[in-house]
Amino acid sequence: MPLITAPALTPNPGTPPGGGGTPVPLPGVGTATASYTDPTGTVWPLTDELAGWFTLVEGVSGLGAAAYTLTTDAQPRGGARLRHAQPQPRTIIWPLHVYADTHLQFTERWRQLATAFTRTLRRGRDGRRTPGTLTIARPDGTSRSVRVYYSAGFEGQGKRGSGIISDSVALALWCEDPYWTDAEPVTVHRETGALVDFLDPFPSVSSSQVLGETTLTNPGDAVVWPEWTITGPASLITFTNETTGESFALDPSEVGHGPLTTGEQVTVRTDPGQVRLLDGSPDGVNWSGALNWPEAVLWGLEPGLNEVTFQLDGSGPGSAVDMQFHPRHETA
Repeated sequence: MPLITAPALTPNPGTPPGGGGTPVPLPGVGTATASYTDPTGTVWPLTDELAGWFTLVEGVSGLGAAAYTLTTDAQPRGGARLRHAQPQPRTIIWPLHVYADTHLQFTERWRQLATAFTRTLRRGRDGRRTPGTLTIARPDGTSRSVRVYYSAGFEGQGKRGSGIISDSVALALWCEDPYWTDAEPVTVHRETGALVDFLDPFPSVSSSQVLGETTLTNPGDAVVWPEWTITGPASLITFTNETTGESFALDPSEVGHGPLTTGEQVTVRTDPGQVRLLDGSPDGVNWSGALNWPEAVLWGLEPGLNEVTFQLDGSGPGSAVDMQFHPRHETA
């Protein structure tokens, strides 16, 4: 844990959670502002001295590249060969100083902040724990976020004079996914070309099966797992990442539905894997059985260029494929 020293300042009544902040020099990041969004969606500014708490930037750590566990194979002539690199969860240390004009005001702020972070460990109605989100925003308007769970550190200094109208903590925030994600998603839209009459104005052919080959770019540092939306008509959907050789096919007849009609939509989430027919209900209809198991691989996009083929058999006017993902990065 870093050694925290409370700065000398005049306490300010502050602003409500969700207020702005002044860019500060964060280690390994540069000038930026920071905020924390708790599982309820409430945004807590972390670099705004008027909020009643602010970041002690000299103690911040854990914003750099992820740590990896390497799996290697010993070589007969000495040395070893790298077989696999597994990114590990990261822990971010984030010191905060909390202050107020009165003891009661300080106690209220202290309790509110403690609840905002520890709430990540409480199970919701669905039995799952919901992480909070730490966001680093730069002056140019771009930002990167990482999902966090409270681990330790909301304890105070425990020395004479602390805990009356001011105190400091060193939060340890655990991240199951060590990568930072862009706030703005990358979106891709592809649709079938216009169909033409074979004899009008002269003999010609239009494809009703293939949206075609395309190149998709992942601008991040790590594999991303996109979400797809397929719009009918279509009788068989096949997505292939030619770069990795992985593919999956979706056949509506496997779930007793028949071909997708014009305007019907299916979503495919690749991590965690999920296939849903959008029928107007909140969760849609589970269509996982429509995939060509066990050959199906719900593939991700490698960093850089990916050669991809979208094939929709039985396509027609309105047939389309939409993809969305948030690039993932090693650092904030």
